[in-house]
Order: sequence, then C-alpha cells, then structure tokens
Amino acid sequence: MTMSERVQQLRRSRTPFVHATVVRAQQPASAHAGDQAILLLDGTIEGFVGGHCAQNSVRKAALGALQAGESVLLRVLPDGDVHFPEAPGACVVVNPCLSGGALEIFLDPQVPAPLVRICGTTPIAEALAAMVAALGYEVHRDGESDLAQATAVVIATHGGPEAEVIRAALDAGVGYVGLVASRVRGGAILDGLDLTDAERRRVHTPVGLSIGAKTPSEIAVSILAEVIRAVRVEGVTAPDRKVTACAPREEACHGHR
Repeated sequence: MTMSERVQQLRRSRTPFVHATVVRAQQPASAHAGDQAILLLDGTIEGFVGGHCAQNSVRKAALGALQAGESVLLRVLPDGDVHFPEAPGACVVVNPCLSGGALEIFLDPQVPAPLVRICGTTPIAEALAAMVAALGYEVHRDGESDLAQATAVVIATHGGPEAEVIRAALDAGVGYVGLVASRVRGGAILDGLDLTDAERRRVHTPVGLSIGAKTPSEIAVSILAEVIRAVRVEGVTAPDRKVTACAPREEACHGHR
C-alpha cells in the first residue's frame, strides 16, 4: 500500500493521524527531503523520517500537533550550534543523541471532523441533521456507527428507549449526551438511571442553549450551539480519539530563537 493509499484509508475510517514530510535535511542525517511517515495516536510510525533519536522527537511533536489540531514545522538539531537555514516560527528540538546532521519536518495533523450521532426521525432530529452537515461536522443516524466514534449524541425520539441510549452513550465514554425532553420528563429519566455526578454533568436535558427557541429549526440551532461549545470550549472529543502522551521524555519543543 502506498503512502497516499494509507492516508485515504485512515481518513475513511476516521482515524486521527499526523502526516510527516521531511522538507529539508542536512548530511549526515539518514533521512532525505521528501521522505514521509504516518504517526498514529499510539505512537506508531509508518514510514521513515529519520533514525531512532529523530523519531522520538517527531513522535512527541506529532502528538502535540494532534492535541492542538495545528500543523507544525519541526526542526530537529543535534546540538545548539548547528548552521542550518533559518525557519522563523518553527518548533525547535535540540536532540543531543542525534548523530550529526539536522532535519526539518512538516507535521500535518489529520483530525476527523466532530461526529454527531442523532437518534430519532422527529422534525427536530431532521433539522439538526441538516444543520450539522452544513456546519461541516459528520452526522450519523441510529445505528450507523459505534458510539465510541461519536463526539456527541443527541436523542430526539420523544419516547422509546431513551434511557437505554443514554446509558450506552455514557458507558461508551461519550462526553456530550443531549436529550430532547421537558425538564420534568428529562429529570425523571435521569433519576431512573442512578447516575454519578460526573455522568449527570455529561447529559444535557433540556438540551440546547437557552435562546427562547420554539420551532424545530430554532431548537436545532440551540442544540448545535451547545454542541459547538462542548467541542470548542470544553474540549469534548470522541472516546476513541483521546490523545495521550506515549513518547519518551526529552527536551520540550520551543520556538525558533
């Protein structure tokens, strides 16, 4: 499988990764300009962008790029007095075990858009699905994906197995669960689930920001606004997309001096 085919495969499966490309290399570095690699959340490197010491620096910086969702130009230097072309704004790592040479590697994080799982076929559910898609988020309906892939789950069935879906979403680790229901009915459903305080904070009912919404479309706007806040302000991500540090300890990346 070629690198481009692997990239497309990961995108289709909604797998976060970093595409690393060597853009400049100084001999005797083992990597060359144009070398590429894919770095996964567990620290796995597929491809080649340098030897063992360089890989440690790339791995740590790549995980940071995934957490921030921002691309990084990484400069890996063997000591603090290497003559290497300037790269203003680059992230610099001085790696004492690098055996000569220097590398400049572009790290491009590929983070799938938030996925909102919508349960139900009510007018609110239909309006919300259209708005989620228009926003550029991915929308799945009942049963289309594993709950662990969902950034948010919104239940707009007005009845049915609402409690069971809430329980399943919480057990899967979904950080935002919204239930379309009145305060009284929603409270009764949650009271019957014997939730912990932490679990209760993840369930929003009545769902949506308080903007005086009345129509299905207005309610959908209020729900989507609350989902956006959860994603952009509170940092909610899909349970299978948590980024954890797994690289060896080394000098932190700092701005180019």
